[in-house]
Amino acid sequence: MKLSTYLKCVKKASLDNIQTSRGIQGEFVAALDSVFPKAYNPAAVEKGVYEFWEENGYFTAKNIKPRFSLVLPPPNVTGTLHLGHALTAAIQDALVRWHRMDGRDVLWVPGLDHAGIATQTVVERWLRQSKNVTRHDLGREQFLQEVLNWKNNKGGVIKQQLRRFGASLDWSREIFTMDSIHNEAVTEALVRLWNSGLVYRKESLVNWSCELSSTISDIEVDRMEVSGPTELTVPGYDRPVVFGELTDFAYRGCDSDIELVVSTTRPETMLGDVAVAVNPHDERYTHLHNTQLWHPFRRTSIPVICDSMVDMQFGTGAVKITPGHSHIDWEVAHRHNLPLVSVIDESGHIIARQQFDKFQGMKRFEARNAIRNELAALGFLRTVRPHSMQVPMCSRSGDVVEYLLKDQWFISCKKMAEKAAAAVREGRLQ
Repeated sequence: MKLSTYLKCVKKASLDNIQTSRGIQGEFVAALDSVFPKAYNPAAVEKGVYEFWEENGYFTAKNIKPRFSLVLPPPNVTGTLHLGHALTAAIQDALVRWHRMDGRDVLWVPGLDHAGIATQTVVERWLRQSKNVTRHDLGREQFLQEVLNWKNNKGGVIKQQLRRFGASLDWSREIFTMDSIHNEAVTEALVRLWNSGLVYRKESLVNWSCELSSTISDIEVDRMEVSGPTELTVPGYDRPVVFGELTDFAYRGCDSDIELVVSTTRPETMLGDVAVAVNPHDERYTHLHNTQLWHPFRRTSIPVICDSMVDMQFGTGAVKITPGHSHIDWEVAHRHNLPLVSVIDESGHIIARQQFDKFQGMKRFEARNAIRNELAALGFLRTVRPHSMQVPMCSRSGDVVEYLLKDQWFISCKKMAEKAAAAVREGRLQ
């Protein structure tokens, strides 16, 4: 039935006629069936509707008052959108549409996040699986081109998904976090913070992935619980590495026959030990306070120090202090003015230093076994026993995180925090 016939039916079919005349009612229903499909077809309907909205600039901000603006948290280009993105986009879309209905000029800014290491990781994985090459095989420029191709591909899919959501975004304002204007803004912000005395640089421990050759944030570190000896696959090793063991070994006194047995889950870092710590209230070691022990590999003396952070119930109650690879030990070293000695380099190998003897150049977990064997040969190894522990894992690469000393930028938040707290207390926030 043609649309004109349908309109005639609508005109003829008054409510009374529909209720009283089966013939007219039947003709009316038949007309509706011929004009409208029996089932809703979103692909056919919504595509045209969204295109109509865009073509007519319904989502473009007009720079008039009153205004309401919102930035879409830019999705990472690591992959396509999932249900969580749909949920949050729907909530934001409802909010901006309400403000439009309320007469405001609305700007909802879309964009994409380059996602840094996360994108690099997925691109490298894809290259290994699809082309059997690494970023080192390709070289810097070609690898960057592969990353750009990935961004363009995934970014295009993401933008199409947002359109299919019906998200009323102002696409004329689309951003990308690596655009030149945003890079300039980040640089400008850093310079202003520096000029204001709020940015400073100092050496500190960072989360390091040897597999990625990069630092990673705290939220990218997963803690794997192991209750005893557990084999884990570590990138760069042909065989699984055992974690969940506590190694006890002895340090001998410099000027006497005394010995002090320490407990550690990381014997490979003992090359960087700068002290042995005991709890000042632990009567077992009172006679060793302020004595000197001999480091068998670095061939130097290290002190016995007292620090309340030592758990008397952990292992033997005496712990080695390795500030170059432990956050707790780093704090202890600063309290006691101890030197910082790094043992492991960015590639996960023992640093090539003469003082590290035969272990220099070894992979960190291969050095673990080698050091145990050498301690046993020297008569210093006491026992290796099961122990529950947390293994810090890189969520991006599956690598075991190494803590390395590196220069880092910091922002001083104390003054700003005081101002913010005062504003809350004084009721100056609306």
